[in-house]
Amino acid sequence: MRHTLLLLVIAFTADAQQHDLLLKGGHVIDPKNNIDAVMDVAVRGGRISAVAANIDPTTARRTIDVAGLYVTPGLVDIHVHTYFTPNVKGLSNETFRAGIATISNSVMDAIKSVMTCEPDYLVMGVSGITFLGGVKGADAFVRQVEEVAGVSISIGSHAAAAALRAYGGVSRLAILSPYWPVMNEEVKRYFTEAGFQVVRDHAMQVASWVGIAAVAPAQCREALARLDGDDVDAILQVGTNLSMLRVAAAAELWLGKPVIAINAATYWHALRSNDMREPIAGFGRLLEEF
Repeated sequence: MRHTLLLLVIAFTADAQQHDLLLKGGHVIDPKNNIDAVMDVAVRGGRISAVAANIDPTTARRTIDVAGLYVTPGLVDIHVHTYFTPNVKGLSNETFRAGIATISNSVMDAIKSVMTCEPDYLVMGVSGITFLGGVKGADAFVRQVEEVAGVSISIGSHAAAAALRAYGGVSRLAILSPYWPVMNEEVKRYFTEAGFQVVRDHAMQVASWVGIAAVAPAQCREALARLDGDDVDAILQVGTNLSMLRVAAAAELWLGKPVIAINAATYWHALRSNDMREPIAGFGRLLEEF
């Protein structure tokens, strides 16, 4: 009888420990599930098995007190610069084009450097160089990167073209950039070769590389209003350092047509290329609907 009782106790204990790990008392931030509170998080088999205000520690094989710490799903930094570009002030057509050449000449070394962290996929956070040489130039750039890196890549030019096609019914474009006219010509060439008609464009001619990030949302809104018209099916913003995600998303509502920020297009392309299709709200129809 004593042996039988011992077996029953062991079986009961094993069954009670339904979690491998319990993180106790941490501040859980989980935007997807609308959680921003002190909660317990349990893990079993490498997956989250429970999230609750108070999980019994006896149900876990191991408990860690994480009071005072944040507990959140994995964070990914999707924008890392690993090349050097002098912050030339007083940019012009000539110096802007020279700066693009500097970036182009250093990007392969940057890719070799970033591959030391062994990523499964690359997302190109610089769009200017991906327009050089039209569609064939972009194709050649992708081949070169993938040969060096050994993994696939999403680039701004191809991602933007794919995004425009995803909306459907888009053939006439207006293009907004922080660039100078010499670079806008490269952008227009690419989209013309990709089968779109560029009705008009606006180069904001920002005075320095760093200054692109300081362009105010109001300036972007004014530029979008000038570019819009009944002869335009969609507006595309290029230049990844220009902050346009939320402005573009809002503009889609008041203009009633696709307004695509290139950062949204590039990220969307990378997600879909890796079969990640969960809608992301707040950054325009592209990430939410397509």
